[in-house]
Amino acid sequence: MLDHTTRQGQAAGREPDLLTITEAAELLRAPVAILRYWRHCGTGPSSFRLGRRVLYRRDDLRAWIDARSTIRRPPTTADRPGG
Repeated sequence: MLDHTTRQGQAAGREPDLLTITEAAELLRAPVAILRYWRHCGTGPSSFRLGRRVLYRRDDLRAWIDARSTIRRPPTTADRPGG
């Protein structure tokens, strides 16, 4: 039933809310093996098992990305004390 619901959502132009590990890896632009490793270490995005499948919620992936995204820029002279 999950696959049927996911396909209906895609057919209607909506993105599926639940992603397989392969789909999550594509979204993160990371190899599936990295997601498996992160899951093993407990450092990756939230996931859960539904039967034998590992699934990710799209919102959890976006939140995990947002929590790790920081804009890094080199310090300028204005950032230094007295500069």
